[in-house]
Amino acid sequence: MSELEPADFERADYRTVLQRLTTLDQRATTLREEAQRWHADRETAAEAAVREAEDEVREAQHAVRLAQRDLEQVDARAAGLWSDFVHRVGPAAERFGRTLPAASIPRQRTERDAADYLDEVESRVKYTPPARPLTFGTQVLFGAFGVAGGVLGVIGNLVVRQTAADAGGDWLAASPVVALLVLLLFPVLAVVTAKLVADRRGVGLDTAAVATVLIAGLVTAGLLFTAVTLSQPTAGTG
Repeated sequence: MSELEPADFERADYRTVLQRLTTLDQRATTLREEAQRWHADRETAAEAAVREAEDEVREAQHAVRLAQRDLEQVDARAAGLWSDFVHRVGPAAERFGRTLPAASIPRQRTERDAADYLDEVESRVKYTPPARPLTFGTQVLFGAFGVAGGVLGVIGNLVVRQTAADAGGDWLAASPVVALLVLLLFPVLAVVTAKLVADRRGVGLDTAAVATVLIAGLVTAGLLFTAVTLSQPTAGTG
């Protein structure tokens, strides 16, 4: 039915006007119900959007907490690796700074994460180059250390004995034991000196090398001590 115009009320009778008014009321009810459904649908959609946004916020907060925890773990591991690096390298590491350097972004962006880079750094920090083999010259040097230790041991032994003979008393009674310890101490110190030299040169001081230094020192000390002991009575009788 068409819309009512002002002129329709003048031409139409009462029944026609009433019928048209009833039709308008039904149409208004239909439009009102449609508007209510639209409002309800919009309200439902808005509530769903709010719930989805709240879920995204919670997920983002959880992701931030996980990222913060990962950052703390990475920082702690990086600090530990830096400490190991400084311990192995020594003062030379100070050219990079006295504390852990700030993190930097790799020039080439890859799919690797921080753990991959830390694993690579850890493998490099813990890498120990293989020791160089002992050369003939180094073996001769170690043997010289042993001979020098034996000579110094005998000299120390004689000094202790002479000092005890001059002092007398309890020191004279304890001097044989102390003199023997001094005699054995210097060959052992020769082994320690050889180890320091080997570490500085980057060569391995194996069991055979240690035995060479120690045996050379003890044999030298024994032979020299025997020679000195045998010569003392002859010097006294002459």
